[in-house]
Amino acid sequence: MTASSNAALRQVISADQIQKRIRELGRQISDDYRGETVIALGILENAFMFIADLVRALEVPVVCTFIKPSYKQTEGEGALLEIFFSHELAIAGKHILLVEGLVHSGVTTEYLMSDLRARGAASVKLATLLDRPSARRVPLQPDYFGFLVDDAFLCGYGLGSPEQTGRNLPYLAAKG
Repeated sequence: MTASSNAALRQVISADQIQKRIRELGRQISDDYRGETVIALGILENAFMFIADLVRALEVPVVCTFIKPSYKQTEGEGALLEIFFSHELAIAGKHILLVEGLVHSGVTTEYLMSDLRARGAASVKLATLLDRPSARRVPLQPDYFGFLVDDAFLCGYGLGSPEQTGRNLPYLAAKG
């Protein structure tokens, strides 16, 4: 982002607020998984900063891996969802923590959680930095969330602007 486009942004959640909440989530998740190894499965791109800070806040063994959902238009049908894993993950009997930057409609997240359960995961829980329940199209409730947000378009701390810039901001911002 240019300096002028940064000036058009209004900080809504500070870097200090984010880090404080991540430490709290880290303690809660560590307590819930005490004695277990967790596979933290980050959804790219929005979750990359959140998962980096979250796993450093965990006090249990963690395996990190990533997936990237991508949507392709197909002729005569709606959008087709393809999901790319960084490598094929053996998850049977494992505890999976799906990590999102922002849960919006919940459709992709619900699909991923169902797929992970069907592949034999011992447990599947959802951690998101931002939860926007007003946009939910499926009955999905994150197990761990940082902040509830309204419908404002947010960027920063891993979330990109429409031009895909701004992910490097240490805080979350909205236009205006």
